[in-house]
This record gives sequence, structure tokens and C-alpha cells, in this order.
Amino acid sequence: MPSPISIIGATGDLGFGLAVRLAQAGVPVVIGSRDGARAEEAAERARGVVAGGDVRGLANPDAAAASDLVVLSVPFASQAATLRSLREALRAGTVLLDVTVPLATAVGGRPTRVLDVWQGSAAQQAQELVPAGVTVVSGLHTVAARHLADLDHALDEDALLAGDDRAAKARVAELVGRIPGLRPIDAGRLEMARITEQLTALTIGINIRHRATAGLKISGLPNGSAWG
Repeated sequence: MPSPISIIGATGDLGFGLAVRLAQAGVPVVIGSRDGARAEEAAERARGVVAGGDVRGLANPDAAAASDLVVLSVPFASQAATLRSLREALRAGTVLLDVTVPLATAVGGRPTRVLDVWQGSAAQQAQELVPAGVTVVSGLHTVAARHLADLDHALDEDALLAGDDRAAKARVAELVGRIPGLRPIDAGRLEMARITEQLTALTIGINIRHRATAGLKISGLPNGSAWG
């Protein structure tokens, strides 16, 4: 049986969609929230979507400590505070998949704009905030929450992953690859997150303009060459 995956912020749309897709793929999932009762409510909802799914809910620190692969899926306005609250729970060797995007909505702006982050990107900020020995991988910025949560929707898109540790990226890629229709692609070092995070705003703008829910597909890659 696969090791459990903890998703901090899976009471939100993207995190919940990821939780049900992974549960459907047979991956045990721990949903984390600041409120443990709210986390268990989300877990119960997920179990209702995926019959027999191994999903449980815990308060954020307990959820983070339950796995050595943790997904952070919170609004940018909450990213720093959430990571500070998890410093005692995140242990060395943990891989943190950060899906945070610094959208301008964090300060009342438009979702088609991103904020300048001093470190370069939300993922690079996360790497500065986590304890030593925790490795951050950035990804899933162009995968729509509504498509993840709709298990009847057949996914057919790519997920760009950026990070400085190839083994950590490969581990995240293996997890993402468990979701049918999602192809993980190595997008380079963590510094590339400053570009990939902006693709969320670009995609939102395209969706508004075309009244669609678009994803991202990279053409021209030979089969099996998603990792450089």
C-alpha cells in the first residue's frame, strides 16, 4: 500500500480535489486544517465521493507529522503563517509540494495578476520558511480545482514541477502520475517557480476570456522524456 500523503489546506477547493483524486487512485490521504473537526468533516465528504477511500482529517500539525510527503495548498496570504505553525511538525527528509500562487487577490487585487515576492516566488519563500532538511517542490499551478474534484472529468494535461532536488521531484512526479490524465514534467530548478506560478494568472485570464476551464499541455516531448 502506498505511504500516506498529507494535504494541508484540503478543506479548500484545490486541496480537496487533489485529495479525492489520490484517494480514488488508492493513496491514503490525511487532510489537514487549522481546525481538526473541520478537517474530519472534509475527510468525511471525501469518503462520500470516493467509496472506500482511505481519508482522515487531523489538525494541521498532526497532519504534517503523519507523512514525509506533504502538500501545502493554502492561499498565499496564509502561506507564511501556516508554515511557521508547522515548524515543529515538519521533520528533516520531508518533501513539501507547494502549490501556492501569490495571486493579487491576497491584497484585494485581480486574480489575473501576481504579487512580487521578495524571494522570487511563493515556493522559494516556502523553502526559506521550512526547517533545515525539508525540500520544497513547486507544482500543480495550472490544474483546475473543479476538474480535480469532478471524478467524472477525464483529465488530459501536464503538471509542471520545479525543484532543486531531483529525487524529491521524482517522488512528487510518481505521486502526480498516479492520477490518470496528469503527466508530470520536470520544469527545472526551484527558481523556475517564479515563472510557473504566473501561469495560474495567465490561465485564469484565458478562462475568463473564453468562458472555459483550460489546462496546460506541452507538445513535442518524446514519450518517457518528461524528466530532463
